[in-house]
Amino acid sequence: MRAARLLVEAAERDAQTLRILRRTEVSDEVFGFHAQQAAEKAMKARIALLGEMVPLTHSNHRLLRRLVDLGVDMEPFTGLLDFDPYAVRFRDEALPRQRSPLDRERAIQLVESLLEEVRRALSRRAEPR
Repeated sequence: MRAARLLVEAAERDAQTLRILRRTEVSDEVFGFHAQQAAEKAMKARIALLGEMVPLTHSNHRLLRRLVDLGVDMEPFTGLLDFDPYAVRFRDEALPRQRSPLDRERAIQLVESLLEEVRRALSRRAEPR
């Protein structure tokens, strides 16, 4: 449970960064990186809460697929997959210019919704049985 809590705290820091960056001139690459990271860490926390080994991947596609395989309804969060191109391996490279600008408000909403779901799961695990 400690690993899950640490991952949630890290995801919350990325979510806070998104809220700060939402109306700045920062590039989509920087904003998208933090959106991807927040989603990645939150999904890894959810996997840890299920008592599973956390996969060593930066792919939100793989993490989401793993959660679905474990029986978690991830349908509301599929929009977070749009941020995979901003993962760690691309943080120092510019993405192709033909990409549409990121919908920053939608990104924040999705990240915060996922974090809320993970916090609820963490709270349920912390309750005495």
